[in-house]
Amino acid sequence: MEFGIIVQSPVFPWDRKTDPDAEHNSLMRDLEYVQACDRAGFKYCWATEHHFLDEYSHLSANDVFLGYLAHATERIHLGSGIFNPLPQVNHPAKVAEKIAMLDHLSGGRFEFGSGRGAGTHEILGFLPEMRDLNHTREIWEDVIREFAKMWTQDTYEGYQGKYWSLPPRKVLPKPFVKPHPAMWYAAGNASSWEMAARRGLGVLGFSVNTLQDLSAVIDSYKNNIDKAEPVGAFVNDNIMVCALGAALSEETARAVAPRTAIPAYFTSLLYRYHDTFPRPEGIPPWPEIVAHTEPIPELLRASVEAMNPDNVLETCRQWESAGVDQLVFSPNMLTREEALESIRLLGEHVIAKLDTDPVHRTDRFRQNAVAVG
Repeated sequence: MEFGIIVQSPVFPWDRKTDPDAEHNSLMRDLEYVQACDRAGFKYCWATEHHFLDEYSHLSANDVFLGYLAHATERIHLGSGIFNPLPQVNHPAKVAEKIAMLDHLSGGRFEFGSGRGAGTHEILGFLPEMRDLNHTREIWEDVIREFAKMWTQDTYEGYQGKYWSLPPRKVLPKPFVKPHPAMWYAAGNASSWEMAARRGLGVLGFSVNTLQDLSAVIDSYKNNIDKAEPVGAFVNDNIMVCALGAALSEETARAVAPRTAIPAYFTSLLYRYHDTFPRPEGIPPWPEIVAHTEPIPELLRASVEAMNPDNVLETCRQWESAGVDQLVFSPNMLTREEALESIRLLGEHVIAKLDTDPVHRTDRFRQNAVAVG
């Protein structure tokens, strides 16, 4: 199993009260975390593209962010989590150009994650006339099959579709490593996982946080990936989930546990903006937020134990047995010192034991595509 980090640069109200440069410092910390992950043996970084989501994520220009990291890192793959290719947000040809450019700058380490946006606040900023957000799936499907053509055809044959068009043109540059970067899709419900599999896309399981969540969707992917008619030049048989907990010393874990055992404010923000997700019972509509109460002692003890590196290792083995190919860590609720400690301990006590393959899984798929092509 492989490991990654996802960064989104949140800026919380309490940060702004004590730090006039909170937004800048959040972005700089995320750059530091990715570089630390590169040294610690993490294989993937996923950088969000979010727009208008105050506090929750200030990382909007992730292509610029990843361009910096292409120079500042050596081995870690740099992924868009996501690039939004809806023509009303980003013209597909420009997305194709950015991906190929990042592939050059990173020496072939780019991963193309795509999706349709976080919820109504984000999507309706670009599509104010839209009433049914399910319609964005049709728009995304109108785009996604054209990327491999833009990268592999000397002169792209052009496209005239319902939502966008482009006459025949040379789309430049072409990706550095042929045929093109691995392609992923940010999937939510079981039908989205099945759709991703049938198109040969890896799944970015951002909404999967527990093994129970995974059990509800994984068969939809595994039962269809062998039947894929890939939209790219190869099948990216890959399941990523954001469920890698922090690994901390007992002393640090005791300081972190009261803050993370009941992450009331961040949970409220998540469902404020991801309003297309089913809202669990007990989470009120924004602007009301989840009440922050002191965790009961048993919950605190369980949280501290869960952050013990040996226990994190055992939990990762359970995810691996369940069929996950990549586990991703989020530093959102940690201080800088806590996040860096966790990255170091995850590298030493978890990644070194579970990921002994020096080659990235997506590199193998990409290399095989050239070999058989």
